[in-house]
Amino acid sequence: MGITKSDIYNTSQNEIASIAKVIGHPARVAIIQYLIKSKSCICGDLVEEIGLAQPTISQHLKELKNIGIIKGSIEGTSVCYCIDDSQWVAYKSILQSFLNSYTPAIDSDDCC
Repeated sequence: MGITKSDIYNTSQNEIASIAKVIGHPARVAIIQYLIKSKSCICGDLVEEIGLAQPTISQHLKELKNIGIIKGSIEGTSVCYCIDDSQWVAYKSILQSFLNSYTPAIDSDDCC
C-alpha cells in the first residue's frame, strides 16, 4: 500500500480525513454509540456489548483515544472511557462545516 502524501493537502482536509478514518470502522462507531448511550463505561462492558475480543476492543479504544474522541481514566484495575466533550464539539463542527459546504443544484437533473 502506498504512503499518503498528507503534506500536499491542507490542514482541514487532513483533519477531516483523520476523523473519517477513525470513525470509518463499524466497531468504533458501535463503541462511540455505546459511550454516548451510557455516558461512560468500563472496557469489560464493551466486550459484552460489542461482542468482540478484549484485545480487539482495546485496539479500537486506542485509536479513538489517539484522535481525542474519547478519554479514559484508571479506576482500580479498570479503565473507564467516555466521550471527550470538547473534542466531540470540535469534530462535530468540522464535519458539519464540511458536509454543509455542498449545496444541491436547483435542477439536480443537470448532473450525470
